[in-house]
Amino acid sequence: MIEIVDAAAADIPAPWIDSIVKTSVRDIPRTKTYLTWGDRLGAWKARWGIGRMRYRIEPGLYAVGGPTAESHVFVTANYKMSFDRLRSALKGIDGWILVLDTKAVNVWCSAGKGTFGTDELVNRIGTVRLPEIISHRRLILPQLSATGVSAHEVKKRCGFRVTYGPVRADDIPAFLSARMKATPEMRRVKFPFKDRIALAPVEIVRHGKYALPAAVALFLLAGLGTDGYSISRIANYGLWSAVLLSAAWILGAVMTPAFLPWLPGRAFSVKGAWVGVFLLIISGVVLSAYPHVFHSWASALAWLLIIPAVTSFLGMEFTGSSTYTSLSGVRKEMRVAVPLQVAGAAVGTILWVAGLFI
Repeated sequence: MIEIVDAAAADIPAPWIDSIVKTSVRDIPRTKTYLTWGDRLGAWKARWGIGRMRYRIEPGLYAVGGPTAESHVFVTANYKMSFDRLRSALKGIDGWILVLDTKAVNVWCSAGKGTFGTDELVNRIGTVRLPEIISHRRLILPQLSATGVSAHEVKKRCGFRVTYGPVRADDIPAFLSARMKATPEMRRVKFPFKDRIALAPVEIVRHGKYALPAAVALFLLAGLGTDGYSISRIANYGLWSAVLLSAAWILGAVMTPAFLPWLPGRAFSVKGAWVGVFLLIISGVVLSAYPHVFHSWASALAWLLIIPAVTSFLGMEFTGSSTYTSLSGVRKEMRVAVPLQVAGAAVGTILWVAGLFI
């Protein structure tokens, strides 16, 4: 027998749980199918890297609506943003949500890493005693989890048949109405501007802990020279050096995802390097009015190497966030790009320091 009990009576602290579903096996929390301001605030903070790796829920079984033994079982990751996207798409649907332990990583990335995988799925089915709660043996998995889950192995090991749902959770109601037949549009992976630019904040914050100290270091070191330590050099060369490095950091994290489809090149590192070229052009135009800023050829050449190296590296970082890429392709790109990025940054830094004394 399945019975729904008010959450207040069961003393459930999670704000996204509204009641408890009692079964003969165990009590199962029932989640709300709408997002509160707290959920949206949590997602915003995660986008900015605030408590990102703590933005997770406990793996296990959850309910939506008024599920029965015949209701569908949807599988997702324990990254709360993935869980929230799924539960909000299930408004008006009675079902179960099986949450895997993906270490607070989203479905696509965790499938590539193997945490959203066959072993975790089979083990989680046994842990929550799913066969004792439902009468069928069907699971609906996100399409982007297919790289980590072997459907025939799941069937062999625990008897459950895997059906891959649409790419986007919002298409699940239509997918169910079509008797779990996905249209070509449902299968198509999109990476529109809104999704791409949403990746920028966490990259800005993540790399800020390196870029900001480096900018401060350049600002202070710029005072060195053959005549000792000069405050005027800090005000000119040091200030502009800090600005240029900060601009490379910010633009590399923002422009690469924003203009990804239109930037030349196939590799993300090449696309990122083009952002650096754009910054160099803009910087050249602006600084042409201040020729005293670069007081030697070494100073100017240093930035021709440093800026593209920084923006190229930041561009390459988005390979782990885009469904355009594959694990083998990323590894191949990194083998070529990283040594060039390191060499460019290192030689550029040496030239920058040398420029202080030329």
